[in-house]
Amino acid sequence: MVWNDERIELLKSLWAEGLTTGEIGKQLGVSKNAVVGKAHRLGLKGRPSPIKRTKKPAKPEAPPKQVEPPPSLVDLAAHTCRWPIGDPRDADFHFCGKPALTGKPYCGEHAAIAYVTSGSKSSSREEDAA
Repeated sequence: MVWNDERIELLKSLWAEGLTTGEIGKQLGVSKNAVVGKAHRLGLKGRPSPIKRTKKPAKPEAPPKQVEPPPSLVDLAAHTCRWPIGDPRDADFHFCGKPALTGKPYCGEHAAIAYVTSGSKSSSREEDAA
């Protein structure tokens, strides 16, 4: 698309009428970004954005939640996840503590890590390589 004098005058006219950049672009057969770029290069007076921006009211601060310390081994019940988190030598070492799957010592997330099926990724990679 070439910006000739006729098209530039049409752009200026439509801009002065207050049409949106998208509407001007449709009439000229160009994108709204092309209209914005040309208007900027021509030094046409900027207009406020058509996007309505409202300030969100400040949310009142919620009272701080009571955070329970992570479970230690003695805190675990019979049906809680026993997946260790962290290094046992560190002070913040703890266990998952989420509800465990029936008959398993781990929750669903940690059981998926702990139990590998016979169709594991390593055997499928070996088949792919062959």
